[in-house]
Amino acid sequence: MLEFIQTHGMLISGLVFLVAYIFIASEKFQKSVVALIGAAIVLLLGLVPVHGYFDTQKMEYIKGVFGYVDFEVIFLLVGMMIIVDISSRSGIYKWIAINLLKITKGHPMMVMFALALFTAVASAFLDNVTTVVLIMPITFVIAKEFEIDPVPFLITEVLASNIGGTATLIGDPPNIIIGSRAGLSFMDFVKELTPLVTIIFIISMALLIYMFRKELVGTPEKMKYIANLDNSKTIVDRKLMMRSIITLLIVILGFVTHDITHISAFIFALGGAAFLLLFENPKEIYKEVEWLTIFFFIGLFILIGAFESNGGIKFLADKLIVLTNGSLDAAVMIILWASGVLSGIVDNIPYTATMAPLISELINPANPHAITGNTHALWWALSLGACLGGNLTIVGAAANVIVSETAAAEGYKISFMRFMKYGSIITFISLVLSSVYLYFRFLH
Repeated sequence: MLEFIQTHGMLISGLVFLVAYIFIASEKFQKSVVALIGAAIVLLLGLVPVHGYFDTQKMEYIKGVFGYVDFEVIFLLVGMMIIVDISSRSGIYKWIAINLLKITKGHPMMVMFALALFTAVASAFLDNVTTVVLIMPITFVIAKEFEIDPVPFLITEVLASNIGGTATLIGDPPNIIIGSRAGLSFMDFVKELTPLVTIIFIISMALLIYMFRKELVGTPEKMKYIANLDNSKTIVDRKLMMRSIITLLIVILGFVTHDITHISAFIFALGGAAFLLLFENPKEIYKEVEWLTIFFFIGLFILIGAFESNGGIKFLADKLIVLTNGSLDAAVMIILWASGVLSGIVDNIPYTATMAPLISELINPANPHAITGNTHALWWALSLGACLGGNLTIVGAAANVIVSETAAAEGYKISFMRFMKYGSIITFISLVLSSVYLYFRFLH
């Protein structure tokens, strides 16, 4: 039995992941429970080692289960959830929300665009998970004032966060992996991707506002009332507000200066959370952390880790490379579209980590079958596909999961199919525009 499992590890781990994915999509059981059951199964079957070890035959280090759980993401989430919860108690997010409503004259469509623009720009300089954690409290306040469903706003924001995060080196984890492997700087990403991302954002937001137009309705009386809301007494604790703002700005500065300090973002998030907790009742604050989301990520990381450990992701990537048949044009388009689709199904971080060395080999001059030409296009194709593909499904990117779980906790369910209805359209348009850009920029 053990020999059978070891021999067919890739197939079995892939099957467990597929079944878990179907249950997650069906929403018959809570996502974190499904992910943890799947994780328990692959661990019981020995499809991923509990402890890491050095394989003397392969002469390489084999990661254990904790090597596949991205604790930087986990701690970043926990830290930012704590910071946002504590800071929200001062009334600062409600103050921002009401000001935004007054600036946009209370028009729901203008409010949606303003929220999306803020999310996209912030996601280019912060991790997009951090951005959606910051924007959600504001969104719930605005929806309450409008007395409308916040889900259209939340879906638009998460799609905007993944689009905006594509624009820079630090906006989305796949870009950090690509930048390191390809030797691309922060400004390389800004110059190459920001103009395209801007176009994708404008077209996507216009389309989303049109699709949600029937839900973005406010009566003249309601709009007039909202435009004239009194915001003078919204801040309930000014000391807490100042403490929270200063802490948050320092944390954000830490994120932005990562290239200089080389200090991981989660350290700043945990540090900021720990400082704010000094003035609060920790037990009360810990109750507000979205533990369902945290455990969903842990289970998902283990499931994907089992598939990766048994060569599943590398197998899929190798098949994509074979399909290119030495053609730069074919390689660019296949990598772009395959990355877009696969990143909507599996986490884009391990996928990118697997594809990056394969692309390096594909363009290696020492390789007799190396692809020649303007091979930088391959890296941009991987970046655009991996980052923009995260919009395809509710589990395609970390930001999607955060928004989904938080909305559910607030009583607003975002179903798998409802998200995909909009996410698939935006992903398709994004990849079409990316294809046109890559063709005329590098291949024509």
